[in-house]
Amino acid sequence: MLKGRVISHRFESKVLKSNPLRDPYIRDLIIYLPPDYAESSSRGYIAVYGLVGFGGQGKMLLNADPLKENIEDKMNRLISEKKCDRMILVLLDCFTKFGGNQYINSSATGRYEDYIIKEVVPYVNKTYNISARAVWGHSSGGYGSIVLGMRHPEIFQALADHSGDSAFEYSYLPDFPKALDAFREAGGTKKWLDNFWKKPNRHQRKDGPPLNVLAMAAHYSPNLKSKEMGVDLPFDLNTGEMLQKVWNRWLSWDPIRMVEKYSSNLKKLKLIYIDCGTKDEFNLHWGARILHSKLEKMNVRHFYEEFEDGHMNVSYRYEVSLPKIYTALS
Repeated sequence: MLKGRVISHRFESKVLKSNPLRDPYIRDLIIYLPPDYAESSSRGYIAVYGLVGFGGQGKMLLNADPLKENIEDKMNRLISEKKCDRMILVLLDCFTKFGGNQYINSSATGRYEDYIIKEVVPYVNKTYNISARAVWGHSSGGYGSIVLGMRHPEIFQALADHSGDSAFEYSYLPDFPKALDAFREAGGTKKWLDNFWKKPNRHQRKDGPPLNVLAMAAHYSPNLKSKEMGVDLPFDLNTGEMLQKVWNRWLSWDPIRMVEKYSSNLKKLKLIYIDCGTKDEFNLHWGARILHSKLEKMNVRHFYEEFEDGHMNVSYRYEVSLPKIYTALS
């Protein structure tokens, strides 16, 4: 089997240096180079930017797992089987103290959209022989992929959205009562988050909803003046009443509501790939279906597919999206 190379850069960001959470501004930037990589090639290579799901870092895609392929082994096999070629993978680390990232700028987390678009992309362009770019990811990474793709068609010519966050009323609202109880019990969001980071086990199921709600508020409704970790929560902490003005700010970042605004940008892309499992535990298949329907009505070319599975451990779906990206951009 042909084998590529994995290179790790320690990338220092000016954009993230003053981030409000004091998260690291020097981060690992992982690059997968295909077996035939050559700086002198006149054709150049497709750079595919990988955005991981909530709670992850890019290098996790390289983790050894006896039950499935990591991304390096998958790319080596796909290239050996001639299903794709000339692809560079760029695996990003955008983890935050809120537990993850939606890959957009926020006064509560940092300017991660600028970090990717204004720093990482130019660095990769300068360092490697690049002819085209795509962005791909799962869950929050799928969300980041479609949002960055529709906002920056001058940067990314293709996108792949695997089970990405959308239709927020179906995917996020079910977590609100559980988050409310957790924040009230802890005495506020800051105390809850401080307690969370003191735990020896941060993978307890009960911590998922409050962490997710706090992180999404940090991305969709940041507020420097708020006492609640610099975010506006979409509900009243005392009564639980929904705060419609804040919720509307969340909805303005929902892909099913963004696509009409960015329809002309979407039509510029050479590939829009969307898939989701029919048994997605976060109800994201409904968002995917709405997204598919809206794109059809707008006559935006895209590939859409549902598969019989849930939300977790579906990286085998990259076997479909990565060759499609290669075909679209080669």
